[in-house]
Amino acid sequence: MPKKGLQHDLGALLARADVTINGHKPWDLQVHNQQFYARVLTQGTLGLGESYMEGWWDCDSIDEFVFRALRADLYKQARLGWQSWAEMLLSRIFNRQTQKQAAHNARQHYDIGNQLYQLMLDKRLAYSCGYWKNADDLDTAQENKLDLICRKLNLQPGQQVLDIGCGWGSFARFAAEQYGVTVVGITVAREQVELGREMCKGLPVEIRLQDYRDVNETFDHVVSVGMAEHVGLHNFRTYMQTAARCLKSNGLFLLHTIGLGFSKTAPDPFINKYIFPNCLIPSLKQLSTAMENIFVVEDVHNFGPYYDLTLMAWFRNFNQNWPLLQNQYGDRFYRMWKYYLLSSAGSFRARNNQLWQLVLSKNGVLGGYEAVR
Repeated sequence: MPKKGLQHDLGALLARADVTINGHKPWDLQVHNQQFYARVLTQGTLGLGESYMEGWWDCDSIDEFVFRALRADLYKQARLGWQSWAEMLLSRIFNRQTQKQAAHNARQHYDIGNQLYQLMLDKRLAYSCGYWKNADDLDTAQENKLDLICRKLNLQPGQQVLDIGCGWGSFARFAAEQYGVTVVGITVAREQVELGREMCKGLPVEIRLQDYRDVNETFDHVVSVGMAEHVGLHNFRTYMQTAARCLKSNGLFLLHTIGLGFSKTAPDPFINKYIFPNCLIPSLKQLSTAMENIFVVEDVHNFGPYYDLTLMAWFRNFNQNWPLLQNQYGDRFYRMWKYYLLSSAGSFRARNNQLWQLVLSKNGVLGGYEAVR
């Protein structure tokens, strides 16, 4: 098909979302390379993201472009290249989050330099959705989220808590400081362990380099924030079994995760290749199937729109501090990271992605659980 035909086809598709090629609206695409059209029409989201990284197109407001494309259901019509189809098939067959592979996957994202995250995130280094109710800034939104988790668990001084996927220890530090609990946090990212231990020094917090599947102690409560997305299709059941094994009979498990309204077996091709290798955003169906005969669902809280605000705050910090990072990472990384943050914000704004906090118990809370908001 001639290039003009390809441009016409993609232009007609984008017009459904009020997006114009080389138009003047902030969400319009400015195309610099004529090969862009064939690449996007044949490779879908992977081609769209990679061509942006390579400078083939620009957009003043990527988040608004993605928001409109998703609300118009354009992504459902995107084609997948043979590599993406192969990845989907292999993800169904093979476990891409074995203990060895999980550590490798984590290093590719979380061990790329603590300075990046220190300049992008809040002061506690919470790399998950903030809770923006009554908050005007990122630091307050993240502390609101951490306090919300503590209140949902009804933490009491002296209790012991397991934090599966603890990151740099933001929850562990907050819970120890504000609620007087002892926390064991586990992660498979070495740089997170080093900085997390430094940030939690002097507190009853232990940060371990350990896979969740190897934990065999019991705790009053279990927390897992932003970890379920890294568990993988073949491990959801094991993840739930591990949390239950580590939880006392009357304890609570708070699960904080990005979610989808439909079940997938493989991640978005761009995110999989460049951002979170072998991740999988779960659906409620996948989570509920994994926890069947293990947990009682006491509460489900969806505050997905707050992730839009969180991601935009992260991007502003990243963009403002880029001169301090440029020599280490380079311009291609800048475009990749910018596309990741802003396209993710657009996805949450469009309500394509959700953010759930689930409160789970092993035997059901007698008399009922009183939801906290």
